[in-house]
Amino acid sequence: METCKVCGRSSPEISSVIGVCRECILERWEDVKPIVERVHEESRKRFGLPQRVPRDEKGVQCKGCGNECKIPEGKLGFCGLVKNENGKLVRIAGTPEKGLCEYYYDPHVTNCVASWICPAGTGKGYPKFSYTRGPEYGYYNLAVFYGACNFNCLFCQNWHFRENLSAFHPIISAEELAEKVHERVSCICFFGGDPGPQLAHAIEVSKLAYERAKEEGRILRVCLETNGNLAWPLLKRFAKISFESGGCIKFDLKFFHEELNMALTGVSNKVTYKNFEKLARLHSQREEVPFLHASTLLIPGYVTVEEVRKISKFISSLDARIPYSLLGFHPDFLLTDLPFTSKKLARECYEAAKRCGLENVRIGNVHILV
Repeated sequence: METCKVCGRSSPEISSVIGVCRECILERWEDVKPIVERVHEESRKRFGLPQRVPRDEKGVQCKGCGNECKIPEGKLGFCGLVKNENGKLVRIAGTPEKGLCEYYYDPHVTNCVASWICPAGTGKGYPKFSYTRGPEYGYYNLAVFYGACNFNCLFCQNWHFRENLSAFHPIISAEELAEKVHERVSCICFFGGDPGPQLAHAIEVSKLAYERAKEEGRILRVCLETNGNLAWPLLKRFAKISFESGGCIKFDLKFFHEELNMALTGVSNKVTYKNFEKLARLHSQREEVPFLHASTLLIPGYVTVEEVRKISKFISSLDARIPYSLLGFHPDFLLTDLPFTSKKLARECYEAAKRCGLENVRIGNVHILV
């Protein structure tokens, strides 16, 4: 049971790490802001990362992702991969030559958030986009895990990427990674961390691997799992390859309200929603396989039925057929004092999403619901 530092209300669904309740985040942001900023600063300091998105008036602007950091001389951008050296931006990783990432072969059907609607899990798009009429057993996903991120989620389920970032290891070129795609690999999925700060690397990997697959008459779907805080020119290039290959772009719409996003991830979600809206225009142009997918982690106390309702209305206003996954939360990284998502909350969020007109809604991580 934690007490909100702003209003004094107590609840088991208030994290002691954040120190404030959802209602105060939404209604008393100016009081909450310095409290949550200190939390983010401390969480990043331990990994040697910039404590907030750089906005130095004399800094050099980076346009590698949606943050568009203005990086001061001798300092790093928020992602930790871009440095201002003598007035010029130097990319430590995230170029075609250097990607800070790991990879592994994940046998289908994987635990991918979109496996319930993608060719690998369903056979959708057979024979153009899938090797089989049903699940692609015997084939693999080349899972590429990037070691950087442009959000600072206090509840991060893959927070160990920060250890890779601190060590700047492992590094692999786009050419080397593309060569890992063998004849039993039917898709590549870039995730992390987040692919956003290194999207140029992912694009080069995708181009090389997909062109080779086409030359050899193989199927190779190119997919992305992201927080959506990406530079549109780069995302547009990636989306072209993904769309043509039968791949899927998966956006984690963490919150609807910007204040909640700022409080729990340290960054605005405005760019995320703008990018989602742009990609939604492509969704209806490929009938065989869903192109765009959304998901939300149901964090007790902070992601409520009302939050899911607003996200659902936004998605439905663009295209009611866009698939939406509601994911069970487990305590991780800094938010270890919150409970697991309840079956009751998951069910109510599901019903709210359906009432908003969404045609394809699913509850994920059901094995951890309580």
